[in-house]
Amino acid sequence: MSNGSQPDFLEPPVRADGPIRLVDPDPVWAAQYAGEEERIRAALGARAVQVEHVGSTSVPGLAAKPVIDIVLTVIDSASEAGYLPDLEAAGYVLQFREPDWYEHRFLRDHNPDVQVHVFTAGSPEVERMLLFRDRLRARPEERELYERTKRELAARRWNYIQDYADAKSSVVEEIISRGRSDQKRER
Repeated sequence: MSNGSQPDFLEPPVRADGPIRLVDPDPVWAAQYAGEEERIRAALGARAVQVEHVGSTSVPGLAAKPVIDIVLTVIDSASEAGYLPDLEAAGYVLQFREPDWYEHRFLRDHNPDVQVHVFTAGSPEVERMLLFRDRLRARPEERELYERTKRELAARRWNYIQDYADAKSSVVEEIISRGRSDQKRER
């Protein structure tokens, strides 16, 4: 939710009402992601253009909220009839739509806690998410900066989890900017 427009909430936003709970890295996160990827691909088949583990649980050695974040690309995320009924049948629940932000759809499930971000294939936001993840995986100094920032912010009181996520955006943008600069130099 980076563009400032209001999403179409189908479920109320997740409240924090206090500090955010971060946990130490857990190797089980990779296996949980693999199970969720299999579940999504079984539900959608070839309609799942790309399925990727993103977010802090996708970065070995990084403390995180124990929630598996997944980015899923489909041919057209605005055309919900082509994928949403099958994801719902697989147990995911649509939380909100953000048509003004790359036609983003956000689904959740629990056990494990998982968040699925659906975008249209080729969305620049997917490229950003993957660049950020890959930069944190490859650069210990970036991972340490991000974790330090997360821990400082997590200790504060937040009304909503999204407020905490938004507070991290400046450091996220710095890391992405350095990643893009490195990509340009490598070309």
